[in-house]
Amino acid sequence: MFPPLPLQDTPRSDYTEITLPALQEERHEEQKRKHRTVHRQPSIMPPFPPCCGLIIVDSRQPVPLQGIWVDVQVKGFVADVSATLKYKNKEEKAIEAVFVFPMDEDSAVYSFEATIEGKKIVADLQEKKEAHKTYDEAISRGEQAFLLEEDESSADIFSCSVGNLPPGQEAEVTLKYVRELPVEADGAVRFVLPAILNPRYTPKDHDVSITATRPQVPIGEIPYTLSLNAHFQSMYGIAKIESKCNITPLEYTDSDKTSAKVSLVEGHKFDRDVEFLAYYTDVNKPSVTVEAGLGATDAAQESGPAPSGSIMAESVAMLNFYPSFPAGQEQSNCGEFIFLVDRSGSMECSMNSEPNAPQRIDSARETLVLLLKSLPLGCYFNIYGFGSRFEAFFPESVEYTQKSMEEAVKKVNEMDASFGGTEILQPLKKIYQTAGRAEHPRQLFVFTDGEVGNTKQVIDEVQKNAQKHRCFTFGIGEGASTSLIKGMARAGSGIFEFITGKDRMQPKVLRALKCSLQPTVKDVSLTWTLPSGVEAIVLSKVPNAIFQGQRSIVYAQLKGKVENEAEGEVCLQYKFKDEMIKNDLRFPLKVQNAERPTIHRLAAKTLISELEHGPESESEEVKKKILETSLQSGVVSSLTAYVAVNKDTKTRVEGPPVRRDVPAPAFLMMHSGFHAPPGRMAYCSAPMAMPKMAIGKRKQNVLSKKMASPAPFFGGAPEMLRCAIEEMDTRATAVLAETPALVRLITLQNADGSWDLTPQIPAVLGISETDIKTGNPDQVLCY
Repeated sequence: MFPPLPLQDTPRSDYTEITLPALQEERHEEQKRKHRTVHRQPSIMPPFPPCCGLIIVDSRQPVPLQGIWVDVQVKGFVADVSATLKYKNKEEKAIEAVFVFPMDEDSAVYSFEATIEGKKIVADLQEKKEAHKTYDEAISRGEQAFLLEEDESSADIFSCSVGNLPPGQEAEVTLKYVRELPVEADGAVRFVLPAILNPRYTPKDHDVSITATRPQVPIGEIPYTLSLNAHFQSMYGIAKIESKCNITPLEYTDSDKTSAKVSLVEGHKFDRDVEFLAYYTDVNKPSVTVEAGLGATDAAQESGPAPSGSIMAESVAMLNFYPSFPAGQEQSNCGEFIFLVDRSGSMECSMNSEPNAPQRIDSARETLVLLLKSLPLGCYFNIYGFGSRFEAFFPESVEYTQKSMEEAVKKVNEMDASFGGTEILQPLKKIYQTAGRAEHPRQLFVFTDGEVGNTKQVIDEVQKNAQKHRCFTFGIGEGASTSLIKGMARAGSGIFEFITGKDRMQPKVLRALKCSLQPTVKDVSLTWTLPSGVEAIVLSKVPNAIFQGQRSIVYAQLKGKVENEAEGEVCLQYKFKDEMIKNDLRFPLKVQNAERPTIHRLAAKTLISELEHGPESESEEVKKKILETSLQSGVVSSLTAYVAVNKDTKTRVEGPPVRRDVPAPAFLMMHSGFHAPPGRMAYCSAPMAMPKMAIGKRKQNVLSKKMASPAPFFGGAPEMLRCAIEEMDTRATAVLAETPALVRLITLQNADGSWDLTPQIPAVLGISETDIKTGNPDQVLCY
């Protein structure tokens, strides 16, 4: 087997940053030594000649991972997932199977166990260095051992090691995790089981990412299958469940349609992300969920009794707010909009594996054009493209006018993916060093496929400049780093979106645009009204970014004795413009013991993540708090790992095992414009692109001047067009699917929201010019 080469974005002609195979291998070996010290079979990296297109290092050895079985339990907006990986050694020597896989950054991994020769071995959560020592010593003694850990470089990358698996033997490992589920722009509750993990570009002077050393195989050649069953529950009722994968028909499990189940069809190859979109009857209702703690008498609880004073000992509340603002006052026409667009080589990849699928850069171009059509008159804007280098369309932000918009659209349509590697840090610093404009708050929009190796440094840079702007991020395609996309948005008080599969990018992007047009709220606080003797301790940060209709989640520990029938109340209040707004939630304090401490684990994960990404994350005091919270809750952190050892190994392995890396899917990119230099592999993981649409409330007085002018100006939309646009604002995804002509219509729109009555307009609308003129109303319309 030829081991994999580092996979990175590379410039077309500028090879000054290229690392030759020998040096790259040396860096990789050094990284492995830092990772953990154990005797392994050394990798031998063969030289490759210069090439154009794709090199795939395919495994010609038996792959030890045979299949994956997943059970998903979704209750409202929380998913509890159990994933079992079955291994079998078909070789003549003992092996160590290593599987590197993606995991959403917000996932709270709380359990890991192995089953071998009918014996179940429950793993212990240990401090990471101690876990490595436990694992390595077991391997050296010839015992079977299992290790599950979060990668040091990014919280959305995990690795599972099965060590000393003898010839012919089978083993199963099961990991469990919980996570919050986001609500999409069209109201769908979205669950994703990620399969694609794009190789992260390694900036200069950084350790080679573990993602760059995994073996890759083409789509359709994944040697293991996935079986998945999903159960959904919602007290508001389940209208439908959709998926881009082939699934069984939706089956309701009760008469009131509050429970349902679906499954993947048999034989599904785990070669793309598995996504379910659950449409509940009502998703935007504020709620409070209180979960009982694991007290000393709660021995029946899954995790057993919790020590006094730990995060698991007391009740924990999950607060779901849906803030609202006075009607008609939530948007502003001011702002400086800066669009930072990934133009690295990987943006040349296809958006999905379907024939003739568009490239990611195509999606970025179309989206930018339509966003430019949606900006309010009087604002300022600029567009940056980045890769190994970066450039701006204008020396500084320019006022949004018809002329500047047309100039920008022309440049956007000429953008390609020729800028090399994904170096986002330098353009960010340049943007932050550039002075903003008074009375025009800066709004940064970042579009990237997320293949970044220096995630922490990028997020830290956004955090340092959080007071100067808001940051809205978009992960384009399957495999985009959730740590990067979510981390930047949270650090910059914005929102994040992921565009995968057959998603429409437009509703998500324009939802973010609406949020960016909303003035910043101030003086956010929580006020509690609780019975005597009960105290609320907030475990997560009070949200500093609040947007119209967007869910805000807060976790709090409730300490003290709770009487029967007692109630509590919490008020989220904030200043919007000059008005103080309050959102009240009333809830019962007495709750039944939960079957699983799901809310506790989510709260622990939130607390751990905030500590890990906080300004004092490297201090010993904060590290101690992270370690303490992780070990008490059983939730994996950057400082801990799960390890299991079969001390009753019947046949001890003599000598070091042969390492076998489980291959991952990769989409082919055979594009003549992308050159891979010596020792590089050019490949792509694939997401998608769909036609884009500009939606939302348009500019003030957009039609007044045009209506006063004679033909050929088309200033007032006919009733059919006006109604279509209004409906798009509330039903964006459905309308886009039904009426693709509206996409073309918006591309013809002027900066002030009007249209010139050119021959293209009747063609797009499918009606005659005479009908348009007849339907053109006399009054001025603003929408």
